Amino acid sequence: MAVTLYLIVDPMCSWCWGFRPVWHEFEAGLSTTNRVVDLMGGLAPDTDQPMDASTRDYVQNAWRVVAARTGAQFNFAFWDECLPRRTTYPACRAVVAAGLQAVSARKAMYEAVQSAYFLLARNPVEQDTLISLAGEIGLDVGRFAQDIASTAVDQQLTSEMHTVRKFGVTGFPSVIWQSQSPDGPHRFGLLAAGYTDIDELRLRWAEVLA
Repeated sequence: MAVTLYLIVDPMCSWCWGFRPVWHEFEAGLSTTNRVVDLMGGLAPDTDQPMDASTRDYVQNAWRVVAARTGAQFNFAFWDECLPRRTTYPACRAVVAAGLQAVSARKAMYEAVQSAYFLLARNPVEQDTLISLAGEIGLDVGRFAQDIASTAVDQQLTSEMHTVRKFGVTGFPSVIWQSQSPDGPHRFGLLAAGYTDIDELRLRWAEVLA
């Protein structure tokens, strides 16, 4: 049975960072008849305002919770070395813009933003950071700089977030499956809502395929 999996994430979501190795392991075991489509969830909208103290405390505590649950590593120097803003849309646009150059570049940019933010204390809400990351993953930097600020990229991000809302997803990471039998309608289901360990993910997947 051919199944499409929708991986719904945000590059600056700490639970998505914790889920990354689980997803890598799960995806490596998928059949070639299965297709993966990633969608940017858009966790926090655009703002020029620095993150207030209570939000800083909330996000840092979330990092500690994710680290304790998943074993993911975090570099808390970010909070001293960078000026955080509560927006993830620039990072989501970077993933969309990268994908205009190569489909595989979406994943490369998504993971580059995660590593920059959570491990390297680099601020992915800053355009300069995102443009630097584009160069580091081998993209045409000039084109990327134009694309990330374009109406087309903004519209595509809006479209992806609209699809996410149609699925009823409000938290990340989430994984939705969709299949269609030769003589029947599309079937949909929820494979993961929030962090899910590899054993549970495989168990649910086996039930989908049964």
